[in-house]
Amino acid sequence: MTLPDILKSITDRLHGSASVRTVYGEPVVVEGKTIIPVAKVRYGFGAGFGEGEGSEDPGHGGGGGGGVEVTPIGIIEITPDGTNYISFEDRSRMIKAGLALGLIAMFILGRMLLRKGGNQ
Repeated sequence: MTLPDILKSITDRLHGSASVRTVYGEPVVVEGKTIIPVAKVRYGFGAGFGEGEGSEDPGHGGGGGGGVEVTPIGIIEITPDGTNYISFEDRSRMIKAGLALGLIAMFILGRMLLRKGGNQ
């Protein structure tokens, strides 16, 4: 298999797996509202090949791999009164920031307690 064949095989497999529907499914209509999922899709792939001669047998090589990441980031809500985008990212950022601040506070508190314990 040649390097272009390997890359085509990888991208064909990734293309089939990366979609909003992979995470959410089909848009849903409930009580006059249409909910459309919104997602961030990321691809990554690489391939390699080698040639050369070893000590006994001729060397060859090849290989490749890839991945896809689909992250839900929000929904679009369509009603008779209008359209509204509801973001999930803002909430996750707030949670991550809160966790980071909590860890920093625990670290500072721990250092203060160690210093106070050492002075007695």
